[in-house]
Amino acid sequence: MRERLIGIDAGGTMTKAAMFDLDGNEIACRSSPNRMQFPKPGWTERDPDAMWQAACTAIRDLLDITGTPPENVVGVTPSGYGAGAYFIDRDLKPVRPGLVSTDTRTLPMIEEMRGTGEMAKVDRLVGARMFATHAIPLLRWFDRHEPDLYDRTWKLVFCKDFIRARLTGQVSTDPTDGGIAGIFDLAANRYATDAFAAGGVPRWLDKLPDVGPSIDVAGHVTAEAARQTGLKEGTPVIRGVVDVTGSALASGVTSPDLISVVAGTFSINSIILDQPLLTPPPFIQSSFPVGSRFIATEGAATSASNVEWIFSTLLEAEGARAKAMGSSIYEVGNKLVAEAMERDNDILFLPFLYGGPSHVPGGIIGLCARHTLGDVLRAAFEGVVFAHKTDIDRLLPQDAALRPKVARMAGGASKSAQWCQMFADALNMRVEVADGSEFGAKAGAICAAVALGHHADMGTAAQRMVRVSRSYDPQPDRSQALARKMTVYRSVVKNLAALH
Repeated sequence: MRERLIGIDAGGTMTKAAMFDLDGNEIACRSSPNRMQFPKPGWTERDPDAMWQAACTAIRDLLDITGTPPENVVGVTPSGYGAGAYFIDRDLKPVRPGLVSTDTRTLPMIEEMRGTGEMAKVDRLVGARMFATHAIPLLRWFDRHEPDLYDRTWKLVFCKDFIRARLTGQVSTDPTDGGIAGIFDLAANRYATDAFAAGGVPRWLDKLPDVGPSIDVAGHVTAEAARQTGLKEGTPVIRGVVDVTGSALASGVTSPDLISVVAGTFSINSIILDQPLLTPPPFIQSSFPVGSRFIATEGAATSASNVEWIFSTLLEAEGARAKAMGSSIYEVGNKLVAEAMERDNDILFLPFLYGGPSHVPGGIIGLCARHTLGDVLRAAFEGVVFAHKTDIDRLLPQDAALRPKVARMAGGASKSAQWCQMFADALNMRVEVADGSEFGAKAGAICAAVALGHHADMGTAAQRMVRVSRSYDPQPDRSQALARKMTVYRSVVKNLAALH
């Protein structure tokens, strides 16, 4: 029997199911769209039942296209975006739409809590900077605006946990989701009860699910889930990790000498630590399922999605022409950037189309008539790199000897050789890209391989199941040029922030 592992990754726009062998080789992937709901400005919700059906469709399609008998699937693991919230009753049915991590309804409340000093206390207790879809500000918002939600809710769960509950009929979460949601005491590895009190929502503690290790078998596929997914009843389902942690694991980032850089919809930059960062706390932070360590992350919506906007909005016609010629706008863009690298370029691109520091707007600065489309695209690539480096610099220890030596890249930007080289030059460290494309799902396969006894621990599993496919070393002359340009970039951002 050819044993197979399936990882499920429920993201912002798609729910994917990917199949792997026990060595971590990706065999196939299928996806089904998630329907976003925007009932009010700043609200981003989704129908949890529809997300479950998307997962069922992706799994059925995956089994069908690979011709895999259900009995060959020896383990299934869900992953999903962090933060947000799903409120369910005792029948595991949602009592309201789920919240996606891009929801911003709580921003005024967060500012209010910062003004009273409450939020600073919560930040300190959970080791992270509260943002809009962290659980504590969300629960406070619901207590004020939907006060009956508490009584209608049996359990508050997170994205991957909802899918696992539907697969198994069992409800639980793991420390990585608890950390990303901003509700975990990192040192004690348990819920931060004092933070709930400081945030004014202590009653919600009894709505939280049990917590268990990411690598435990958390249940088995029920008869009803088997009917809907095509999986075999009784198939083990592993608890799994949140997507941020999963991206690091699936890139082989399991120790402090590597840094995980995900350049996609969001800039997600993570380092592995022996002790949590507390002064000041990072954007998000959680325990890490390798060697009793921690993962600290800085990030924002300042990554490749900004360049995607250029491709889809400003270069729509160019994209259509490329497609008609059997190419793509991405291939055309990479070629133009490669050509532009041969000449000087002082254009600055501010990758803040979806929000920037201190409300700094996105934009292009320094454009002249002599510049070409390639020059502009090169500046856009560089702007994203600068935004990532800004986040990464906040994470790195002061002692250079303790800093990571290699960056492992994932996300859309990792598919571009030109972009990867820019990251290597700007970070002044080797950049490596791991094989495969579905990193969230692959992290699930890694968890399953350990849970089912195929590897002794997560570190060993990641080492054996992850392989580097490409690497890029920094070029000293370009590193120096980018360092000079980034100094100007930071000055421009600082001065624009003073105007807003």
